[in-house]
Amino acid sequence: MDLFAQSAPKTPKYIPLAERIRPQTLEEFVGQEHLLSKGRALYKMILHDDVSSLILWGPPGSGKTTLARIIANMTKAHFIPFSAVMSGVPELRIAVKDAQTQWSVYGKKTILFVDEIHRLNKSQQDAFLPHVENGTIILIGATTENPSFEVNRALLSRCQVYVLHRLTEQHIVNLLERAANDPVHGLGEYHLNTSPEIFPLLARHADGDTRIALNYLELIAVNSEPDSTGVRHITIDTLERLLGEKTLSYDKQGEDHYNVISAFIKSIRGSDPDAAVYYLARMLDAGEDPMFIARRMVILASEDIGNADPHALVLAVAAMQAVHFVGLPEAQLSLSQAAIYLACAAKGNAEYKAILAAREDVKKYGALPVPLHLRNAPTSLMKDMGYGKDYKYPHDYIGHQVEQSYLPAEIHGGRYYAGGAVEKKIGRGEAV
Repeated sequence: MDLFAQSAPKTPKYIPLAERIRPQTLEEFVGQEHLLSKGRALYKMILHDDVSSLILWGPPGSGKTTLARIIANMTKAHFIPFSAVMSGVPELRIAVKDAQTQWSVYGKKTILFVDEIHRLNKSQQDAFLPHVENGTIILIGATTENPSFEVNRALLSRCQVYVLHRLTEQHIVNLLERAANDPVHGLGEYHLNTSPEIFPLLARHADGDTRIALNYLELIAVNSEPDSTGVRHITIDTLERLLGEKTLSYDKQGEDHYNVISAFIKSIRGSDPDAAVYYLARMLDAGEDPMFIARRMVILASEDIGNADPHALVLAVAAMQAVHFVGLPEAQLSLSQAAIYLACAAKGNAEYKAILAAREDVKKYGALPVPLHLRNAPTSLMKDMGYGKDYKYPHDYIGHQVEQSYLPAEIHGGRYYAGGAVEKKIGRGEAV
């Protein structure tokens, strides 16, 4: 059955909670205020039924498919779902023929929604081009991958990319409260009485993915026992008993979660590998998301080590990839290896301070003009205007270096990095 196909009514309890309470209008949609607040371009496009081809890029559970469904509900266009996993060029031909019929017979535009568009190969993506270009279809693609790398440049240039952010804890709490109290589509029939910390705890554990939080809530509601009045009391003990994960105890008030990761990062920063491994073990034993740990180490590798040991970032990223490819329990070895290496590595935050200082000058001075001798001069007019004049090519000089100014005149002589590449022996264990 198609993702958006109309079908005979189903008994709500057999439909996952995340599907039952999926928002149907912009007013019900939670999150992505930067795109869907009143007055924003995408909001106006949907409201005025003037949607053009676009790509929705965001993490799992951020609302990409929901937003596509809302467009389907609110637009007057003919809507065709297209699975990048199950469909190919033959199915596209059928969709295009359908779109041509809709326009010629009913005067209706057609929106073709491609979920997981990054899964289409190059030839499949190329097949969309002429139909997007001539307006036969309006393409809406959804992807969790960077479209700059996963979508053909020609197709990408014909689409506006909208970036959806990971939902905040409060966004997910709002959705959980709605689901718990909705008597028609949600869990209202279970008469849940939840402790104050339950929804924030589930939201933190979901790590931005609405479906995970709702799946947990539904599991708890269905399997908890009602009291004599029919009320189901949900406490931390209920969660631990039904979900069977120590993480819920570890994160009981949300404090341990932040305290332990803070201790982990500060132990690495303080060059104590034993403490780093201990706190790593604490988090893994509690059921912490290993990708969360890996991401924090990638950040630390640049923030607290940087070019004092360039291999630190390489190893941290490799550990994150290992977690993604291998998963637990084996990935704990990669996490341990990375944590110990980072703790033992030379430390330096010159790169961190450099980018902060440079951004301050960008805010202070605005977009200063690039010096003429550094500008590209692909045309004779630009050359006549002085573009590229007097530029010194470093490789023509001894040591492949030559004195010339690279910064705009207004900040010439400014120093962001505490010591140039000549003075510092990058990657030889010396603190920067």
